[in-house]
Amino acid sequence: MKALVYHGPGRKAWEEVPNPTIKDPTDAIVKVEATTICGTDLHILKGDVPAVTDGRILGHEGVGVVTEVGPDCKNVKVGDRVIISCISKCGTCDYCKAGLTSHCKTLGGIGWIFGHLIDGTQAEYVRVPYADNGLIPLPEGVSAEAGTMLSDILPTGYEIGVLNGAVKSGDIVAVIGAGPVGLAAIMTARTAGAATVIAVDTNKFRLDQSRDFGATETLEVSSGQDVAAALRELTPDGLGVDVAIEAVGLPTTFGTALESVRPGGHVANVGVHGESVEFPIERHWINNLTITTGLVNATTAPELLESIKSGAIAPEKFVTHRFTYDQFDEAYDTFSNASEQEALKVIITNTH
Repeated sequence: MKALVYHGPGRKAWEEVPNPTIKDPTDAIVKVEATTICGTDLHILKGDVPAVTDGRILGHEGVGVVTEVGPDCKNVKVGDRVIISCISKCGTCDYCKAGLTSHCKTLGGIGWIFGHLIDGTQAEYVRVPYADNGLIPLPEGVSAEAGTMLSDILPTGYEIGVLNGAVKSGDIVAVIGAGPVGLAAIMTARTAGAATVIAVDTNKFRLDQSRDFGATETLEVSSGQDVAAALRELTPDGLGVDVAIEAVGLPTTFGTALESVRPGGHVANVGVHGESVEFPIERHWINNLTITTGLVNATTAPELLESIKSGAIAPEKFVTHRFTYDQFDEAYDTFSNASEQEALKVIITNTH
């Protein structure tokens, strides 16, 4: 088969590799129908994830058809059309039972293994460990594009942003960063009952798109602007938003989230941070804030599927660019230059 293989920082190749085989009795093999690219894949290509070594097949999202199952698989069978969850899990360890599947003990404390510790989904076929837990049936009428958004991006915005932020009916929510994960938080915050959702970004295209995802207001950030003060001014009493969802991963945007939320509010960090942030506890110890972090568990995919089927959300909106498997380089070039290309998510389809 062919797959996109990592060969060290800045180097990848679409090349022939051996087909995956069943290694454990709970494995399944899936022929990938469609996949996408995540910001994490770009970090890997920069060399920021040293656990990813030369020869690893990239990717952790996708939809496909089961072609082979191990003898201990009970729920999945050959021919099933499935969503490949970005999180693998045994389902029986303490963390899995507690719902923290992203920290599955059986997998060494990390559920994100595709394209990281084992070969991933940017390939014609992929081996899926603990397939009964890691494959989600894709119902009739739900497209491959929508299903692929349920591998990672939508559950991340929903679980780590909206649920961790305890968004409830009537809330004023600020989403700082209107990239794909921020848009996922915006989309699901509205379905959770938020009355006002303010999208915050420097990019006009993304802010324009955010309206289609459910943002009721937008704030285009200019250089030197006190963004937290601007957000507080957008609230009726000037005290700040109920929930601030940080979806960028920079010290400045985390600081904005912290300073924009009202006493008793929530700061839900979704962004991936590469450096320390300041936390002025001398100012905030009195404010009864709840601050959360997290790695997606992807346990809400079935719930999100129901929202798709009911028409409450339409994940196809994320897809701005479409490619085939022989266009992986073009897909990466587009996603790597998302601002210039006006790209949100790309879809790469297996036509073989």
